[in-house]
Amino acid sequence: MEINLEKETAIIEAILFLESEPQSEASLVKISELSKNVVELVLQRLQEKYSALDSGIELTQISGGWCLSPKKDLWDFLKERYGKKNEGKLSKAAMETLSIIAYSQPITRAEIESIRGVSADNMIRLLMERSLIKEVGRKDIPGKPVQFGTTKEFLKFFRLNSIADLPRLDEVENERFELAR
Repeated sequence: MEINLEKETAIIEAILFLESEPQSEASLVKISELSKNVVELVLQRLQEKYSALDSGIELTQISGGWCLSPKKDLWDFLKERYGKKNEGKLSKAAMETLSIIAYSQPITRAEIESIRGVSADNMIRLLMERSLIKEVGRKDIPGKPVQFGTTKEFLKFFRLNSIADLPRLDEVENERFELAR
């Protein structure tokens, strides 16, 4: 028996279109007042709908929530015009610092500097201003230095569902990131 979920699908699609942040299934249930099972079925339907070749958007899971976004292959073409201004390109030094933090978190400024070999003050400040990193605690050593980690903004910026979705490092890269430990 085919269940007709046209109205429910339209409701969830409209919510995802209107919300600026990724929405968890629980949030979609609350906003739509639909059951969890119906929301799960509707998300599957939307994924199938947007997988069509003539669709420019896809249903993506980012930082634990669902959102509508341009298909990855189209985004490279479109981001120049439609990317947020604060999502401008990061310098090589900023990307290197961000990579070290992402793969080694939680990590202190001194540990970042021992891997990079140069001061990280400006890069840490820039990455914090862009909300890509944040203070996540203090290391239990003398001086209790601040430890840094990535944010939900980082996951959104790189279109990742979780930090576990980062590309795997090869052995040489892995050793480089372990130098500070």
